[in-house]
Amino acid sequence: MSAVCSAETIMNAQGDADSSADHLVISSDPEHPANHICTLCRNFYNLGWVTGTGGGISIKKDAHIFIAPSGVQKELMQPLNIFVMEHATRTYLRKPPILKPSACTPLFLAAFDKGAGSCIHTHSQWAVLVTLLVEKDALAAGKSVSNSCFEIEQIEQIKGIPKGRGKDGMLGYFDRLKVPIIENTAHEEDLTQSLETAMNQYPDTYAVLVRRHGVYVWGASVSKAKTQAESLDYIFRLAVEMRRLDLPWVP
Repeated sequence: MSAVCSAETIMNAQGDADSSADHLVISSDPEHPANHICTLCRNFYNLGWVTGTGGGISIKKDAHIFIAPSGVQKELMQPLNIFVMEHATRTYLRKPPILKPSACTPLFLAAFDKGAGSCIHTHSQWAVLVTLLVEKDALAAGKSVSNSCFEIEQIEQIKGIPKGRGKDGMLGYFDRLKVPIIENTAHEEDLTQSLETAMNQYPDTYAVLVRRHGVYVWGASVSKAKTQAESLDYIFRLAVEMRRLDLPWVP
């Protein structure tokens, strides 16, 4: 099933969902998706990943998808700001008044359709810089920057990334980590088709970089998605520093 449709299209196609369905996002459990999203958004803000309302996160629990809204400062997000969608029908069960759904929604859906339990989008500077370095290398070699890929090996933190969907275990020290890079677009939802293509071309990947923009990372659960996002950001930062010291990413 393709997720190519804008968040606004999804929202407008179904009329007014029940904005009073607050019971879907109110819970004393800190692990409830609505609470967990707010906690993670504050943590990611402090890491510099989601400044200026950029970035986003979504968590799937059973048949429901919980999505951080557009235009809300991540460090100030509250559970009542969260959108709730039914995965199977793409129908919003809860729409906060005034707020707009995240423009990342179609991309989150692409990850959920591949079996993800959570998807995180950050504007990490290290992710952006890695895409620029790969672009620079391609241009220097006279190659096209399209369909490029970040590759690195023999870095301990690679062990924080799973081998691939349906495969047991994590990548090892001597395995090569590959993260595909897609081209940025003027509108976030227009990235969806390129993201889906990258997912199909690299079926073992749990992340896709967006050139000059950021990265999408997903995992089987929110804890795994968070672990992978943190591991990848460490690797991206290390890669930038390695290049500064003229050290190769692949020995």
